[in-house]
Amino acid sequence: MASTPTPERAPAVAQPKARVSVPPCQPQTPERKVWPQGTLLWGTSRKDSQRETSSILASVELGRVRLGAATVSGVRLEQGRLVAASREPKALVSAVMQGRASDGAPVEVALCGAEAAAEDPSVMWYQIQVWDAEREAWENPCVATHRVPSPRALAVPGVWDEKGARHEEAGRFTFACENGVIAKCIQWGYKPWGEKAGYSLEALHQACTRMARADYCGDGRSHTREDMPIDMYDGLAVLTRTKEAAGGWEPALASFEAAWTADGAWCLSRTRDGSAVERILEECPARFEVGEKDLGEGDRCKVLRKGEHAEAVLLRNRSYEKGAPLRAGQRP
Repeated sequence: MASTPTPERAPAVAQPKARVSVPPCQPQTPERKVWPQGTLLWGTSRKDSQRETSSILASVELGRVRLGAATVSGVRLEQGRLVAASREPKALVSAVMQGRASDGAPVEVALCGAEAAAEDPSVMWYQIQVWDAEREAWENPCVATHRVPSPRALAVPGVWDEKGARHEEAGRFTFACENGVIAKCIQWGYKPWGEKAGYSLEALHQACTRMARADYCGDGRSHTREDMPIDMYDGLAVLTRTKEAAGGWEPALASFEAAWTADGAWCLSRTRDGSAVERILEECPARFEVGEKDLGEGDRCKVLRKGEHAEAVLLRNRSYEKGAPLRAGQRP
């Protein structure tokens, strides 16, 4: 008589770790993890430590906002301020929003504070925290530095991908931490929601993010070092070239570096980190070619963008050449 087969046992499935009931917006102890200048895009900690433009918080959704047990509807972003019907920006403090990391993974984001910038009350700074499921704690996702040990964030229209390109995505925005270049460029005057002389500053802001990270190829790779002073100037004169020593900036020690468009450099004279220009030609051979162009005021290019005219230039910058003493720049 045949024996009855023993039923196979189903493989054990790992159960998700139960969510601990920890309220957001807990006091945070400042951490000085790194000392970045010019290399961070969002200004947040990396999701993947090996990828330069990886972030634990790359975008946030406007349509799924909770304040306690209630759902808040109609939240929108107006010139860098999060508002809802009949609510001032500070009235949304303690709200929890839904975000995404750069790899698309979901993350909860708590709005823990809101304050107008002292130097520009039209700019609203937010203190934010994200839920870390592994540590079972709310944490500030912004990278701290010796200058800014408890960094805040700006609410910025649009989202950025891992190549540093900005996109419009309906119902989503970016929390840009103050130690990253998205926020720095706004602090320098390039508000993407602003305008000057009838021209939108959105493209200038994006060109600034490329310039600040020395992302010559427009592919997300930076070519700068921490604490590199820079001076920038644009065709709309939002910022003008600094010609006299001020704020630690020494114009006599600086020289023209590059001219910029929204998707990377239009031309280069040299690199900011001191590497050979030939390296950039190797990294993006389809983009550049050897050639000279005088942009005026002593700004002479040695490598040019293929197939584009100089009218595409939005922004130019100067920096110290390798070997020059590095000092705290006027716009660090």
